[in-house]
Parts: sequence; structure tokens; C-alpha cells
Amino acid sequence: MSLMLPSESPTARSVVGVADDLFASLRGESAVLPRADSVVLVLIDGLGAISLRAHAGHARSLTAGMAKKDVAHSVFPSTTAAALTSILTGVWPGEHGLVGYRVLDRERDVLVNQLSGWESEGIDPAVWQSAPTVFERGRAEGRPVFAVGVAAYAGSGFTRATLRGADFVAAQSPADRVEAAYELAERHPGALVYCYLPEVDKAGHKHGIASRQWVSALEDVDAALARRIPPGVGVIVTSDHGMVDVPGHRQTVLEAEHLDGVRHVGGEPRMLHVYLQPESDVDAVLSRWRSDLDGVADIGSKAEAIASGLFGQTVTDAAASRIGDLLVVARGSGAVYDGTAADQRSRGMVGQHGGLTPEERQVPLLRFGAFAR
Repeated sequence: MSLMLPSESPTARSVVGVADDLFASLRGESAVLPRADSVVLVLIDGLGAISLRAHAGHARSLTAGMAKKDVAHSVFPSTTAAALTSILTGVWPGEHGLVGYRVLDRERDVLVNQLSGWESEGIDPAVWQSAPTVFERGRAEGRPVFAVGVAAYAGSGFTRATLRGADFVAAQSPADRVEAAYELAERHPGALVYCYLPEVDKAGHKHGIASRQWVSALEDVDAALARRIPPGVGVIVTSDHGMVDVPGHRQTVLEAEHLDGVRHVGGEPRMLHVYLQPESDVDAVLSRWRSDLDGVADIGSKAEAIASGLFGQTVTDAAASRIGDLLVVARGSGAVYDGTAADQRSRGMVGQHGGLTPEERQVPLLRFGAFAR
């Protein structure tokens, strides 16, 4: 089956525009948010709007007053590398170029992990991701800009690609990070402060969103965000994506006979980038894959995906070179794996994301402090 585009209202808000709204608020020019003295953007990695509402009793601070309209749509693919970069640059994946979890560097013919492979593959973050970050934009306006996160991420390539321009502040627990973010916003009028909370995502991947560990992580984050917000500070809480639990019987494994004509399989199990051998007939392989995965996944070509706007209205040459010749988007709660790959660790993940379901693409967009309604 060909790619099934998500049905969304043309007026639906996107996470791509959150940074622009915050800057407009600081300037007193926003039609969406009240003016604030300083702003804090809290990113709860992996928290979908649907799963948040389903567990509202465990997230009373987050869901208090949450209205039906307090949602935004993530980008495609609905994965951290693509979505977080869109939030922190204000542009779509087709412009910033991080179009998936693992993508092909065609010049060297190697797959690059967009979260952890920068150093090992010798990728220059400033070249590979050249779009200005919100922090660079803030500095250009003369604003104090901070990113509060986990110490282990401070010097990573992905951090240098997405947090360029920010003063990085490390704090251990979710409560410590939120407290540090609020204090920075209070001490530095006009500041843009970013606060990253990855605990929910980690629990979901390892245990699933139906697990007690995921609920516990959500409760910890909710408690952290229950603390007092300083006067004049506007807070937006959102996420990069949600996730779905993939049961064992919904795992589809591609063996060697399915992979004829394929050179690399990138992306992730909910959304594969399939890179073909140079001599392969794209239409022939596309037809075969649609037959092999009928009812399991929606499959389209690179040309179809770009023409449909899945990666945004603008797709640079660099971004286009990293998009697979075929895109394989798992349906329902399924996942598709390359059974010939040496690394099979992803088959142990319970919670996964990357696809086009509402559970993955609808994220909360919540307003607190000076932004509260």
C-alpha cells in the first residue's frame, strides 16, 4: 500500500512553530501568547497527547485545565532526531536535514545514527545541520539563552547540532532541571530557557507506555512541573513525539529474500529508510515491497514523500540525499525489522515511534505561568 498521509486540519498547530511563538511573546508581538518577561520551553521527550490524557490521574499538574485544543502535531518521521531539531530550529526536517534516526551519508556510503553517531562517523554538526538554532537566533537579538539538560549530553554531536548558541546547564533529576530553568528565567529578563526531560521516553522504550515504570516516570515529571513558576515567566510544555507499544506478534522481520536490490536499511522499525543498490529498478522494488508488506506497512518512494510535503514544503539537496529511495511506515502497532542486520537490539524495545499514527504525532502543547489562560 502507498503512503497514507495523515488527515490534519490545515490550521492545526505544529511543533515547528513553537519557537517563533516564544520569540514573538518576548517582543510583545504574539497573536497566540501573552507577553512574558522570560520564557521557558519544557520538552518532555516521548510524551504523546493521547497517552497523557489516558493517564491524567498520574499527571494532575500537567493535565489540570488541559483543553482539547492544547495539542500540536509533530513532524515526519515522528522521531527525536527529526522532531527535536525542528522544535529547536523552527524549520521542517526537509530544511534542517535530520530526516530520521539512522540515515545514509551517500558520500561515504555509511549509515549515520543521528543521535549518537556524530563522533564515530566524523560528522561536523555545524555542516550536517546548518539551520540556525533558536539559541543562535536569540543571541542575535541580544537575549540570554540557556539549555538545561543531562550532563552526559553536554558535549555530544547532537547537542552541538541542536543547542548551538546556548549556555548549557546540567542538572540531575527532572525536579532539579525544572528548578534550574525557572531560576535562570527569573534571573535573566528577556531570556529563552530550554529544559529537556528524557525520562518518560526512556521508560517507554524499555518497558512500554502501559508499564508501571512509564507511569512512575510520568509522575516524577509531573511533580517536577508542579513547582512555583516565577512571576512574569511564561512556560510552554510540549514533546517531540508520542509512542506506541509494539507487541511481539506485530514484529515483521525481513529476511535476505525480501532485501534483494537493497544496499542499506536505515531509519527505525516504525519508519524505515530503504536505500537501494545503484542498479536497482526503484519501481520494481517498490512494487515488490508493497506486495510483501501488504497490510503491514504503507510504502512510498522518495519522490512521492517529497512531493506530498511529508518532510515540509522545502527539501534541500542535502536532506533529499539522506531520504531513503523507499519509505516504509509501519501500520497500527507494528514494526518492521531487517533480519539480516547484526545489531538486533531494537527488537527488544517495547515503546516505539517514527510513524504517522495520532499516538505518535499528537503531542501536548500546554501553557503555564504568564502564558496560563
